[in-house]
Order: sequence, then structure tokens, then C-alpha cells
Amino acid sequence: MRLDDFDYALPDERIAQQPVEPRDAARLLVDQGAAAPLHRHVSDLGELLRDGDLLVVNDSKVIPARLRVTRATGGAAEVLLLDPLDDDRRTWEAMVRPARKLRVGEELLCGTVPLVRIVRRSDAGDTMVVELLGEGDPLAQLQQHGEMPLPPYITTRLEHQDRYQTVYANEPASAAAPTAGLHFTPALLGRLGARGIDIARVELVVGLDTFKPVSAADPRDHVIHSERYRVPADVLARCATARRVVAVGTTSVRALESAATFGTLDGRTRLFIHRPYEWRVVDVMMTNFHLPRTTLLMMIDAFVGDRWRRLYDTALTEGYRFLSFGDAMLLDRSLS
Repeated sequence: MRLDDFDYALPDERIAQQPVEPRDAARLLVDQGAAAPLHRHVSDLGELLRDGDLLVVNDSKVIPARLRVTRATGGAAEVLLLDPLDDDRRTWEAMVRPARKLRVGEELLCGTVPLVRIVRRSDAGDTMVVELLGEGDPLAQLQQHGEMPLPPYITTRLEHQDRYQTVYANEPASAAAPTAGLHFTPALLGRLGARGIDIARVELVVGLDTFKPVSAADPRDHVIHSERYRVPADVLARCATARRVVAVGTTSVRALESAATFGTLDGRTRLFIHRPYEWRVVDVMMTNFHLPRTTLLMMIDAFVGDRWRRLYDTALTEGYRFLSFGDAMLLDRSLS
């Protein structure tokens, strides 16, 4: 396996800078196996699912985890909080810039008020451990001083910050949105329920691997970072009896497959899904289009095989919008 196996040309103009309105107006490329894919919209999902299907979503909520701060010298710095390391959410693993210049013990300011202290470099060496300073609820501090952590390829200002949040988001934790879920509206969820489609929730806290590129020539050598997940026991039981398990997003996939693979319903997972992989739970995946040379694209390859290239080529030819605010696919691994 080579990293080049997961490369494709993605023109900048195909990267969606703004989400469509309404959310479920996004296009949906429907996998048909050897046949040409269908061109539908997310709003059509009720017509595409079947009686007895279980739709599983990740209800992790994005926190305003990006802090734009300054050094005592006046230089600009940025802290992206990734994962809390204590129960009161004071100490975090974080990506920090400029990483090489910042010193252990240095305090970073919001205006004239110290907001973040550099504690140490992480054991992995590619992140830092930081402490939020001041009193009060850390999440309240983030609401006051933080920004939604939009990916770096989105360069247009987001007018409504809740647009980078699913409508069913619950527990504040993630450093990025589970983006396939951004397409759902309360009305669509209501139609699916009326259609008889059961909906279940899991949690996977989106962390560093969303931001960290794969650099190993053989991508199987990539060190994947652990992420917290939770799958309620009743959800896994419902998966076992469902006609098909339809996972919304790669994060829902990773949570479900981690619970089934390790026999643990909550904890941390380093499950790295790539070929060959024995699928245990997920039958159908709804997902956005991913960056080239990423672990997410490797998961898609494990799900539908080389067919992903034809699907991506079709999407590019037909003007689909890519990445976090882009359009989506509905993939069926039984068609491989």
C-alpha cells in the first residue's frame, strides 16, 4: 500500500467555502455498485433508506476551541484545543502555533489577560499540553474567547457559527464537526421518523487525526491518535437486529466498529480502518467527500474498494462540492 494510492486532484474551486441552505439541499451521490450512481439530494434520504434500517449519528458537539492569543512580546499565537486531560477541562492537549518559539511556562494573553499557559510538550511531540487560566467554567471561557475551529481550507468567514454544528449536537467536546451530520434538519429527521426509520446516537470526540496529515510512504505506518467514544449498550443491540446499519459520517463508523471490535462500549480508540478490514457493524455509510491522502479516504477505500475513484471522478465531473461544507455520498458496501 502506498500513500499515492489515495491521491486525486482536488481543484481549490471545488472546496465548499459556505454551506448550502437549507442544510438538506446538499446533493447526495448514491452508490449503485457497478451501475452509474444516482444524483439525488440529502432531503431525499427517506426514499433511499429501507424499512428496518437503523440510522446512527454522532451527537458530539463542537466547542469554540480555537483561541487567538498573543505573547507577552506582542507576537501572535494560536491555540487549538483538542482533548481535555482532566475532568474539569482545565488541562488540554492542543495544537499551538508558533510551536517552535513557545516556551514551557509561557503565558499567552487575550488582550491583557493571561488565558493559556504552556505546560509541556506532549509525549508524541506533535502537540502541547496547555492549561486554561482564570476562574470559572472553562467552557464558558471558551464561549467568550474562542472561535469555531473551521478547517484551514475554509477561508471565508462563517456568518452563523451554529452552521458548523449538527442540529442534534449534545455534549460539548469536539475540535471539529462530524460534517456528514451537518446536512440534517429537524424537518428531515421528523420525516425519517415518520417513515419508520429508527435513529440512534453515539459519540466520538473528533480530535487530532482530523487535522494531522498522513506522511508515511506506506500509510499503514501512520500513527493514528486516540479519540474518545461512547456507544450505548442498547444502540449496539439495535444494530444487531437492524436490517441495515446506516452510519452518518466516518466518526459514527469508527465509534460503532470500535465498540464491536474491542468489546468496550466507551473509552479511547486507535482503530485505524484500512484494507483489509473485517466489517462488523456498518452496512451503509453517508459521508462527505474527503481530502486526498487521508485516513478518512483510506476508510472509504476499505468500505467500497477501488470504486471510490469512480465515485469521486463522477462527483468532480458533475460539479459536486467537496469537504466539510460540501455535498455527500451514500455508500453501500454490499455492492462491492
